[in-house]
Amino acid sequence: MANSTKAVIDLEAIAQNVKAIKGLIGEKCHLMAVVKADGYGHGALEVGQVAIKSGATWLGVANPIEGKLLREAGIKAPILVLLPIEPEEAQIVANYGLSQTVESPSTLKVLDREAQKVRKRIRVHLKIDTGMNRLGVRCEDALRVAKEILGHPGLELEGVFSHFATADEEDKSFACFQLERFRQCLRDLERVGIRVPLKHMANSAATLELPESRLDLVRVGIMVYGVYPSKEVKRVISLRPAMTVKTKVMSIREVEPGETVSYGRAYTAKEKRKIAIIPLGYGNGYTRLFSNLSYFLIRGKKVPQVGRVCMDMCTLDVTDIENIKPGEEVIVFGEGLPVDELSDLIGTISYEILCSLGRLVPRDYKNTEE
Repeated sequence: MANSTKAVIDLEAIAQNVKAIKGLIGEKCHLMAVVKADGYGHGALEVGQVAIKSGATWLGVANPIEGKLLREAGIKAPILVLLPIEPEEAQIVANYGLSQTVESPSTLKVLDREAQKVRKRIRVHLKIDTGMNRLGVRCEDALRVAKEILGHPGLELEGVFSHFATADEEDKSFACFQLERFRQCLRDLERVGIRVPLKHMANSAATLELPESRLDLVRVGIMVYGVYPSKEVKRVISLRPAMTVKTKVMSIREVEPGETVSYGRAYTAKEKRKIAIIPLGYGNGYTRLFSNLSYFLIRGKKVPQVGRVCMDMCTLDVTDIENIKPGEEVIVFGEGLPVDELSDLIGTISYEILCSLGRLVPRDYKNTEE
């Protein structure tokens, strides 16, 4: 029973979500499925394979190691490494045919040297900071760095991109400001004859609500997994959540009025209660912040979590579930309990809940052929 917790990944849902996104953006626009952080906890390889079959033409990863693993598993589609690299990672980029984000001239010589070793050009994407103030060259430096890229014979300027800071908010004024800054950078490049095959800026939220930002390619992460970026964005396409986390009741005990449950005695029973113990805790990625706040589904009915979340156990108040016995299925989130309901409880986002789910929780894949 201790190993009964699992994440069921519906690959057919992934396929349907990718097809819905592709239908929205049209055939002329490339779709990059972002599979960093092990596919937002869903499995980068499994998601990547289905996404490519379903209409995505690119995959996005955080670092070269993630790209290497996908290549070694047989994925041949273009893969963009979204973060800057350390010099020692340039060899992986070159050897595995990855496209690499660059944000400063410092890594250009290293990449150029590795490209000449393998006698192939490394494709790079110049990231421009239009207001996120996280990564990317400033707008006023973009033309200079683009010229430096073109000055390296081993490098090919394949793309130029930027990233929105507020596209998932109802007020799109800053997002529109960023987009216009990016367009001006592109005009500056075009004015001196620099041709960029792929211009991209749209994330999931912008893909939905700012069609003018789709350009040549969109980078979609959370929507691939069937979750909307925020409550503020319009549901212009239908998405299916791909992950459902399930577990089973390990044991049940009765607690008398005045007795307490779990560490720190953070929950006191006001009357006689029936408590179920499940094998899930912060060691599996179910954060301790959920203590006395969250709820689970049993037979389609919400039951509250009570007491402190432990490393590998939670305690639930199942007083209202008749004849409950050990072995009963418990839905943690997913089917019937959207993950963003849980994230709202602790003031975070669905991305964090999905990515935090530990590898101690096995993934059970439902194949598209089923």
